[in-house]
Amino acid sequence: MTKRAEIIVGWIKIIGGLIVFALGVHLTIFANIGLAPWDCLGMGISYHTPLNYGMAMTVMALVILLIDVLLKEKIGYGTIIDALITGNLVQMYNNLNPFPENTNLWMGIALMLSGFVFMALGMAIYMSSEQCCGPRDALLVGLGRRMPKIPIGFVEIILWATVLLIGWLLGGPVGIGTLISTFGAGLVMQLVYTIIRFEPRNLQHKSVIETTKILKG
Repeated sequence: MTKRAEIIVGWIKIIGGLIVFALGVHLTIFANIGLAPWDCLGMGISYHTPLNYGMAMTVMALVILLIDVLLKEKIGYGTIIDALITGNLVQMYNNLNPFPENTNLWMGIALMLSGFVFMALGMAIYMSSEQCCGPRDALLVGLGRRMPKIPIGFVEIILWATVLLIGWLLGGPVGIGTLISTFGAGLVMQLVYTIIRFEPRNLQHKSVIETTKILKG
């Protein structure tokens, strides 16, 4: 397979991985037991600024992207594709879901944990294209590179706990699902990545410029 073909196959893997990842995000929303830490932070910011929730999340994504650049994480086609389609894919699942709103706590916990599995698998699929990843995932990997002795799942727990603390201090809503997300997502990620033997810190990502040069090649 030529390098150009590998790039195209990589794009297919990115889209496929994001389809799986978005299903996981949808399940955590459908669980209906509380906001995830990043959403809690977004709500907290909206309480103290003229920004609504959506704009707060958009601004936060841009700030995270700047931090990624400062951490010297590459920005690739995976980052662009993630930004363009992930939210729309989650909305598609939300619209297509034929089931009534979940009101059972235990079912909600099961749905949330299942969502974490799909999110971890989706991340592994699209990261394996080595064309970079979304701002939050790039932040996770960037921090993980600076804490090489800590399993990546536990790095995510540290990151999400920090985000949750800031969100809570800003008045963002915290529920049982928020706490499960903070600690459960990282633990599930570590379990999944141990089983499939995936280590995102070992990937050699290509930036938009590097990939474009290969395509023009």
